[in-house]
Amino acid sequence: MNPSVEIRKATSEDLPAITDIYNVEVMSSTATLDTEPRGDEEARAWFEEHTGRYPILVATRGGVVVGWASISQWSDRKGYDGTAEISYYVKSGHRGEGIGRRLVDATITNARKQKLHTLVARIGGESEVSLRLCRSAGFTDVGVMKEVGHKFGRLLDVHILQKMLE
Repeated sequence: MNPSVEIRKATSEDLPAITDIYNVEVMSSTATLDTEPRGDEEARAWFEEHTGRYPILVATRGGVVVGWASISQWSDRKGYDGTAEISYYVKSGHRGEGIGRRLVDATITNARKQKLHTLVARIGGESEVSLRLCRSAGFTDVGVMKEVGHKFGRLLDVHILQKMLE
């Protein structure tokens, strides 16, 4: 039997595992449209941007990071202050176990505590599981940006979803 999953705020000690999970997706999927793995300095800068209102959460099982989620600033323009973007990734081999759902739910709860007004998700058109997960968590479709992404020699659509938090 698998040990239970704990969701908690990420620490700097979690950064190598977070980066590894992300870089696997960079190199093998269209879940992110990054095309180069994140290096140590880039990962640290990204991590340091996620403080206060914009935390990173990790899912751990038996003390091992098996997924993560973040809330990121949507725009540096003051008028967008109540809007943030959600991202989440679950380590290969741990998908289909409800970890992504727990991370999304915890992130929504955290966004409400941070007094955010709305969350936005950008989901690659090939990520059907992520689309279903966001929709089941109360995100609604805003639209599809056709062929705005390019990866692995293909043009990719990006779905925009939004969840109002009030």
